[in-house]
Amino acid sequence: MSARTMKGIAFAIAEAIDQEMSGNPKIVVMGEDVTYWGAVFGFTMGLHEKYGRARVVDTPITEQTFMGMAVGAAATGMHPVVSLMFVDFLGAGFDQMYNHMAKNHYMSGGQFAMPVTVLTAIGGGYGDAAQHSQVLYGLFAHVPGFKVVVPSTAYDAKGLTLTALRDRNPVVIFGHKLLTGLPFLPFEGEEETVPEEPYTIPFGQAAVRREGSDLTIVAAGVMVPRSLRAAERLAQDGIDAEVIDVRTLVPLDADTLVASARKTGRVLIVDEDYQSYGMTGELAFRIQAGAFDALKAPIRRLAVPDVPIPFSEPLESAVIPSVDRIVEEARALAGAQVAAD
Repeated sequence: MSARTMKGIAFAIAEAIDQEMSGNPKIVVMGEDVTYWGAVFGFTMGLHEKYGRARVVDTPITEQTFMGMAVGAAATGMHPVVSLMFVDFLGAGFDQMYNHMAKNHYMSGGQFAMPVTVLTAIGGGYGDAAQHSQVLYGLFAHVPGFKVVVPSTAYDAKGLTLTALRDRNPVVIFGHKLLTGLPFLPFEGEEETVPEEPYTIPFGQAAVRREGSDLTIVAAGVMVPRSLRAAERLAQDGIDAEVIDVRTLVPLDADTLVASARKTGRVLIVDEDYQSYGMTGELAFRIQAGAFDALKAPIRRLAVPDVPIPFSEPLESAVIPSVDRIVEEARALAGAQVAAD
């Protein structure tokens, strides 16, 4: 199997869509700036040049309309790939997504499949302010009918996207902007080897990114590479941290999380979404339900406090979990009396 070095999830997602479009004429791409701009964050780059406007369609700035178009297209046998440019804009297409896309398969008694793949950009860290910097995957995970995918590596982004494009149900892929690898954004991932041939990664299988014995750090998206960097610093203090990438929130691989918690006895859940009623609370319950007798300390959560994401760089840095904050929380959880760097 041939492979090449790839930087960022945007290139991987675009390649996955291209490979599936080439063999499946039912796939169409639509959304704001999906042609020349490649959906702004690169998820559809190169597709317009190859497939033209018949299959890659720029839409007006009206999420309610093009999400409704996607629902209708899916009901008639197409597989639309829809770009929700920023996840913050989901409110504009809320009704079509939550009341139709997520529910029509169930409400039709299984007569109408809803094979829709939604691509959306998440996260802050570069000063895009309160209306363009949220994560919000917890909202989609809360509603039955959606599958929720959060890749942290280019390898995973390609394999998970191909799995989504072969699914008969709505899948939302959340790509963090700081993992896209685009030149106008900071990049917090790593270049990696990605097979050129198509391959799939099953939903509902978390990845153990780093083995450890003293505590478990659970994360998603850009918090995965930050947690790995934190784990390297913790190792210098003699704290051996295991890092788990959930990969998909729906379906969730609770078994891997529980097994790690039972092994280490201590768990820190790190998230860039808001803390209240979000991923950290759900995962904490799932873990303690399966590993309560093995836990040596209460589960800790590190997430965004319940405030809009600030535009101010110092304030934004204060609310979004950083490597320093992860290290601090992990040290406290491990009971390490080590002075902060």
